[in-house]
Amino acid sequence: MTVYLDHAATTPMRPEAVEAMLPYFSERFGNASGSHAVAREARKALDEARDIVADCLGASPGEIVFTGGGTEADNLAIAGRHAARPGAAVCTAVEHHAVLHACEALPDARIVPVRSDGVVDMDALAGVLDPSVSVVSVMLANNEVGTIQPLAEIAEVVRAAAPDAVLHTDAVQAFSWLDVVHAASPADLVAVSAHKFGGPKGVGALVVRNGITVEPIIRGGGQERDRRSGTYNVAGIVGMAAAMQATVAQRATTVERVAGLRDRLADGLLAAVPRSSETGRRVDKIAGNCHLCFEGVESEALLMLLDGAGVCAAAGSACQAGSVEPSHVLTAMGVPAGRAIGALRLSLGSTTTPADVDLALEVIPPAVERLRSAP
Repeated sequence: MTVYLDHAATTPMRPEAVEAMLPYFSERFGNASGSHAVAREARKALDEARDIVADCLGASPGEIVFTGGGTEADNLAIAGRHAARPGAAVCTAVEHHAVLHACEALPDARIVPVRSDGVVDMDALAGVLDPSVSVVSVMLANNEVGTIQPLAEIAEVVRAAAPDAVLHTDAVQAFSWLDVVHAASPADLVAVSAHKFGGPKGVGALVVRNGITVEPIIRGGGQERDRRSGTYNVAGIVGMAAAMQATVAQRATTVERVAGLRDRLADGLLAAVPRSSETGRRVDKIAGNCHLCFEGVESEALLMLLDGAGVCAAAGSACQAGSVEPSHVLTAMGVPAGRAIGALRLSLGSTTTPADVDLALEVIPPAVERLRSAP
């Protein structure tokens, strides 16, 4: 039996998405930019998918820019906005690297610290804002520890101190769990990625609110109102729309069910494993995130043992030059290095079952003990 607890990395494809995509790999192969009958059929599917995606994101169809995934959407938001209106780029220290590195590549990048619970430090944010700022990026839900940011409050601070700045949010991890129509409404730019909610890999979208301009980072045939050129991935876009629709329809029941499973998993591990701790505040997290730190072990070794026992998970640390270093997210939250290198991210999803939690609770405590007992 394999237990998949790495939904934050990617999710299984929803059957609705697979079914919707299949015809576009065979008889409906047209290029949506063409003018003949076969192309028009592809264009019709594209337009219908755009309507669905827009509705699920609380946008108008003309505000949707299809991209090659969340990373491209984030880069278009940061680099594209800076090109349209040069100025300082501001983001938090716990952003996904798609945002963090995009900001750091610009001439004036300002990184804002977070509190120990992972929520942005509002005073520090206000302190780096001024009229020269062109874009501020704060993710809606963190990909590693699951913390939800108070976007409405952040927007008020940005509007007051940097009135010409646009607010971008990376909602890639949020869409499965939050009502993004409401939660992301304060943002001018909203990025999502299909494979995080049961769609295919290699396709995403950026909401660009009416009146906001971004310069393209990919140039060519002028698709997407000249905001993102390239032949349309019709199958991927259709699959994303189908996955979005299914996610929204099932979101409330999924969140309630998975939150209960997550709580049982987290509470069980904290009770069974001495010197373990939960990262951040559970009340501020998305329902599918269970992030723990185990003192006295290294994440990579723990992941190998879990994989051998049939549990797929992830860690926030990365092996660099032969040494394990804590993730930038945990470092920004002030988690001590000795604890952070033993981080384990167990991310649940719509397909997670009670049996999955049972096996994880059976396997993880002895794996931690084995590593701690090793000479």
